[in-house]
Amino acid sequence: MFDSIKLRSRGSLVVLLLGPACTSDPAGAELDDEASESGESGESGSESGGGSESDTSSGSELDSCNYTSPFTNGAECREYIGAAWTEPDVTADCTQVSGELGLGEPCSIADVLGRCVVDGGTDWQIDYVIYGTDPASCSAQEFGCETFAGGTWKPTPTCEGASGDGDGDGGSVFIQPTLNCVDPLPNEPIGQSEGGQVCTWQAIAASTEEGRYYPDYASCDVIYTQRPYYAAPPAVAPVEPDPRLDDPSYVAELEWVTSQVEASACVCCHSEVAPKGTSNWYIEAPNNWMNSFYDTGLALGANWIDSTAFGAFAPEDNNGFDRIHSGIPSTDPDRMVQFFRDELSYRGKSEADFVDSTPFGGPLYTQMIYEPTACENGEGVGFDGSLIWTGGPARYVYVLAAGSGNPTVPPNLDLPAGTIWRIDVPTEGTPVASGEVDFGTTPAGLSQRFPVAGAPAALVAGQQYYLYVSKDVGVPITRCLFTYG
Repeated sequence: MFDSIKLRSRGSLVVLLLGPACTSDPAGAELDDEASESGESGESGSESGGGSESDTSSGSELDSCNYTSPFTNGAECREYIGAAWTEPDVTADCTQVSGELGLGEPCSIADVLGRCVVDGGTDWQIDYVIYGTDPASCSAQEFGCETFAGGTWKPTPTCEGASGDGDGDGGSVFIQPTLNCVDPLPNEPIGQSEGGQVCTWQAIAASTEEGRYYPDYASCDVIYTQRPYYAAPPAVAPVEPDPRLDDPSYVAELEWVTSQVEASACVCCHSEVAPKGTSNWYIEAPNNWMNSFYDTGLALGANWIDSTAFGAFAPEDNNGFDRIHSGIPSTDPDRMVQFFRDELSYRGKSEADFVDSTPFGGPLYTQMIYEPTACENGEGVGFDGSLIWTGGPARYVYVLAAGSGNPTVPPNLDLPAGTIWRIDVPTEGTPVASGEVDFGTTPAGLSQRFPVAGAPAALVAGQQYYLYVSKDVGVPITRCLFTYG
């Protein structure tokens, strides 16, 4: 997956490392966890294909940067396509990833899975050339390109037709949260739900009952479809033993925090249960696992960096676990927050160190604050009821009142106030194309999520509405305001 993307601010380029699935700590100790917004991207330059080791792409004057992704440990190369890229820009960008600069040298096209074209067709276009020979990794690369980098994925024949296989590579279709009710494991206490069962939401924001282990009562494979999972290195921890482990009071609090995390879906990525390696901090880290956190990850737990964009259940729907008032799910959010603030104080950090940090969530956050503009190219709802959008087939279609919030992730951010109508394509269903949907009519095989029953409120001629269409959860393709009639 991509180790960095670029955001331009007043002409400068800022390299921002993407965090992994469940909590998105940055993989660089002092970098904020940001990402560019998912969405439409222009068309790309040339695609790369197979060839000999010495083969290169067609442009002879392109600059490039070869580097190893710190997340996948795989080989990648950047090609600086846009006219605005200067030699100092290219040099600075390549230095950020400790890459090998190739001025006037395009990327090799040997053993390429595909290209991710970011800012396609603009003066700042950059192509990420992803190397490899394993088709099983293609869907994860495509998902990372389109969801996190906001780019256009251009596969080579190796990846053409590849799709997610649900093995936790982040390439599968998003599976909506489901409530899983089962009998408790032998020798464990009876559950708190009807019939003594243990009921657990299969969702990335969910927790099972306190004192239990989340993977025993819900499927992590479902979780991996809900936010891309991949392995990423933890922070570099001190070699010497942590002296706080000699303090019984500290150890007792650490054990409590560990048990809280073990009961949450966070453990799917932040423990050795993760199928391809842990993501940043993890509970089995040697010595004191708190030292595997980057400062910004601790700041999430301390509520010094906002993480609202990740979504949350109400505690009464989540076995008493609260992630609304504590970045790490907890049955005692005040206690959890204080623990993480104490951790940061131990490192000499205070709330003032994070006051300018961008909220967590990357593309989810930027989607939350997105300001829609007027529809173009006939997008919107026609008088005949037909819905027209651009960007390709979709799994989620919304018509909302103008001024409504942007739909993002379940359980609490995917049905904002002002929603007039929403239809969903089920996980196993085929995405629906523009022109195949009429407002208020649910095509066969789809479901109407809102309203729960009956027809939606009629649209009023001359009134403005908001059309929001997503390829999948977190992957918007059309977001614009139209005037009905």
